[in-house]
Amino acid sequence: MKDDLDETSGAELSADEEALLREMPTLGEVGQARRTFLGQTLAGSMGLFALMLMEKEQALAALAAEPGAVFAAAPALENPVRVALKVNGAAKTLEVDSRTVLLDALRERLEMTGTKKGCDQGQCGACTVLVDGRRVLSCLTLAATLEGREVTTVEGLARGEELHPLQAAFIKYDGFQCGYCTPGQLCSAVGMLEEAKRGDVSHVTEDVTAPFKQLSDDEIRERMSGNICRCGAYPGIVAAIREAHTGRESARTWRFVEEEELARVRKELEADETV
Repeated sequence: MKDDLDETSGAELSADEEALLREMPTLGEVGQARRTFLGQTLAGSMGLFALMLMEKEQALAALAAEPGAVFAAAPALENPVRVALKVNGAAKTLEVDSRTVLLDALRERLEMTGTKKGCDQGQCGACTVLVDGRRVLSCLTLAATLEGREVTTVEGLARGEELHPLQAAFIKYDGFQCGYCTPGQLCSAVGMLEEAKRGDVSHVTEDVTAPFKQLSDDEIRERMSGNICRCGAYPGIVAAIREAHTGRESARTWRFVEEEELARVRKELEADETV
């Protein structure tokens, strides 16, 4: 086999073969052409997709402008239930499917989107709200069970322009990053501190017969363990809850820049640019 390859590689090429070899693109040219082809294909596909969306929107707009246009009615509720409750102090009356959970009623019916839908299985705590002052997972709570009860969401924690102490502490200690879990963290922290005041114990309470005392960091972590933060802002969350609970400021490793210091830094940067 090796001998055959050697004989082939040493053979002289005909004029046609030499011309064909000269016309063949190099490896670099082939790679560049492939990238160009893929880029053009992708751009064309996106343009076609945008054109299809535009045509669909134009068709819907034209249909809506027809005086005799008839659209399908919204599906009727199955097993409708009328529920009268209070949400952040305001009386609300809803007619919902008996299987509707509080989370969907808040977001889709009352347009209160502060409460977030995370796992939708009661695992992450992002949907935590307060019902009669106690924290619940709104994704597992049927709206039909809340007749005559009071719901407090993250929108109802502040008093006008005055933030709830926990909200102010979360800002102060950078207790959030993306902010998706923050509404549930705040509502859970409010409910948790009330539970502690009532004397409710946790799995890490050393003496369940002792009177109430200030919560340790381990107690705070245990009692807040049902709220998950994928960004990992737990140190800031614990520090914020500790200050709201004890009233004492926690040590911070960062601070806000003062206006004077910020102005000085800007001048130094401008001076460096002119050099």
